[in-house]
Amino acid sequence: MCDVDAGAISPRAWRLLRVAAGYDQRAVERELDGIRQAHVSMLESGARSLSRDRRRALLALYAVELEAAQIEAIATHF
Repeated sequence: MCDVDAGAISPRAWRLLRVAAGYDQRAVERELDGIRQAHVSMLESGARSLSRDRRRALLALYAVELEAAQIEAIATHF
């Protein structure tokens, strides 16, 4: 896993991470219990944040599909 703080990721970076990992919002909903498409949408729009545990779970889901360097680059530059 990478050293990125899930609490420091911007809404735009969350969207880019999801897309880079190959997920649409509905797929995330199917993969993670307790996270709905609306939660992902609000996180990515900056309208609302998820709990620390849910952000970590989301980042872990994306990390399965991405290399740590990819996650770090997206989180740092976006």
